[in-house]
Amino acid sequence: MRRFAVLLLAGLLLGDCTKHYDPPQGRWIGHFESPQVVVVAWLEILPGGDIRVSAPDYLDVGEPTADQRDTMHKRLASDLSDSWGTVKTRRYEFDGHVFRKEGGVAPQMEWDTNKKEMKVVFYFGMQHSIRIPMTQVKNFGDDPWLP
Repeated sequence: MRRFAVLLLAGLLLGDCTKHYDPPQGRWIGHFESPQVVVVAWLEILPGGDIRVSAPDYLDVGEPTADQRDTMHKRLASDLSDSWGTVKTRRYEFDGHVFRKEGGVAPQMEWDTNKKEMKVVFYFGMQHSIRIPMTQVKNFGDDPWLP
């Protein structure tokens, strides 16, 4: 009887590990600015679970003037829009909250089901990661700095 209980518990635990979660579908935009990085991101999760994400950036920007910031914003928006058609779809493992590269450990995106909030995890160099809050949109626009 004890062996049966252990096998039942092991089966329940293993069954929970293989539970399949469908990722949320849609499109999101987001951006982040600091003296270390300026980044803008587009994310699209397709009905079959394939994902496209692009996040062009500038590193070590310091304290740019208003004109320099405007130039950076326009360049990043142009880079994002111009390259979107060539962004390849990828598959990620999704546990209902965190997206990881297949077989990977590091979080790539985070989804809060209760709040319906998406974050893209951005890694730059050997420094820490940042989480970019994303806003869900119907379509991507010309200015990714505005939701």
